Amino acid sequence: MTAVAGSAALVDTDPFRRRLFDGLATSIGERGYRATTVADIVRHARTSKRTFYDQFASKEECFLELLRTDTETMAQEIRAAVDPEAEWHRQIRQAVEAYVGNIESRPAITLSWIRELPSLGDVARPLQRHGLRLLTNLLIDLTDSPGVRRANLPPLTPPLAVILVGGLRELTALAVEDGRPVREIVEPAVDASVALLGPRH
Repeated sequence: MTAVAGSAALVDTDPFRRRLFDGLATSIGERGYRATTVADIVRHARTSKRTFYDQFASKEECFLELLRTDTETMAQEIRAAVDPEAEWHRQIRQAVEAYVGNIESRPAITLSWIRELPSLGDVARPLQRHGLRLLTNLLIDLTDSPGVRRANLPPLTPPLAVILVGGLRELTALAVEDGRPVREIVEPAVDASVALLGPRH
């Protein structure tokens, strides 16, 4: 998958594992996760099944690790895109644009997160919690920046951060599942973020 391959360099991943992630992501883009086989993954990765099984016990394990790495990459890209000294409205737009840009770069992976991950049941729950924790902590950190403090605004609380992350994911899911441009969510996402971060009494 070109999309994840390009951005995954931000995350410290073994080169062999990265090739397998890229092979899985490419196959997901072509066939979807369910129809993808280990043979598809290694064909796109230009490697062998033996190499695959040296790294992962199963397709499912590779999928879970791909999504974990992808979420960590997203968090890094959002953090890197936000200027902590900028005016707070500007910081929100920077974060939302980085989020949407990441989603646009790998729509098939986003669909897999929405449709396939929940179907894995209990095995998926730790990853879902990890992703939520990672992104809510990111929002709390970003809203404790000099630019936000200059506006006399407190950082987001953990419950508000969960509400924001959950709302953005639902907006994203609706757009991706309906085949609409993810960029459509930028303005409502900015508006919701401003409303949640703005003066609270």
